[in-house]
Amino acid sequence: MSFVGPLGLSVRDRTLEADTQAGLTAVEEGLLEATKSDVPFITEAAQHLVRAGGKRFRPLLVLLAAQFGDPHAPGVVPSAVVVELTHLATLYHDDVMDEAEVRRGVSSANARWGNSVAVLTGDFLFARASHILADLGPEAVRIQAEAFERLVTGQILETAGPRDGRDPVEHYLDVLAGKTGSLIAVSGRFGAMMSGADESIVSILTQYGERLGMAFQLADDVLDIASDSHESGKTPGTDLREGVATLPVLYVREQAAATGSAEDRELCELLAGDLTDDARHAEVLRRLRAHPALERARRVTVRYAAEARSMLAPLPEGPAKKALEGLCDAVVHRAG
Repeated sequence: MSFVGPLGLSVRDRTLEADTQAGLTAVEEGLLEATKSDVPFITEAAQHLVRAGGKRFRPLLVLLAAQFGDPHAPGVVPSAVVVELTHLATLYHDDVMDEAEVRRGVSSANARWGNSVAVLTGDFLFARASHILADLGPEAVRIQAEAFERLVTGQILETAGPRDGRDPVEHYLDVLAGKTGSLIAVSGRFGAMMSGADESIVSILTQYGERLGMAFQLADDVLDIASDSHESGKTPGTDLREGVATLPVLYVREQAAATGSAEDRELCELLAGDLTDDARHAEVLRRLRAHPALERARRVTVRYAAEARSMLAPLPEGPAKKALEGLCDAVVHRAG
């Protein structure tokens, strides 16, 4: 048994493992090529996050989806580069919006070079992704444009917050579907489509990607509270410190409103306070870890992963299907 890609995905088939490893290597080369500029400073800024590494979750999904057609078809690796470039571009912009100082263990681009350079570098990556897309045909351009619109809409919805009367949990899940689900859905779609897979398989892998993307992000929400830094590779409670109300926090608020319990109201007051204060932050983390809201969020994560897995039922049996099922299991494992 070997492990490739993000989350320690186990691949038990040597041919699939070799294909996937070769594909990921080609994607890495493609990312470095796509981020080169005649201006050395632009190259440095554009390759900043590429060289910092990352899970490469989206390219892996492209490569696995391509196994249902010709995995060596010429459009497969370039489309994997496109989805990862798009993802990286959004990270540059997210870090500016969140005023983040660290990304993937290195200084964020905005902390290093300022907001203007970070935003423009993100735009540069979008431009390079579009350039590659143009060679993949008008249908690929249209699919990517629609996904990008959903991604931006999700970001705007997050910034604007739920409108009056809207359930905050529903609003949050809509935000995630746009911000995360849309691009992971495209990863499954591009892989199947570029490999020449049957249209029904393209549809299945698109829907699978959407649900897996939701599970993936929700697992991050749970992990942000439940894990220690050794386990997750990042500082626990980062979202809390930044004032991001993830699903467990929304469930705490919902329960406080429903039951009116003094303990829940007190936790809500702590959550509304200054969580850059280390003592307050530690106390909130401690309480959230013991709160039923965390387990409730974990169950929602598992539900989305189970839905993703069930989407795969009509696909032909084989190593690729097992690997895609393994991604669902890995996401659930991350959420504990």
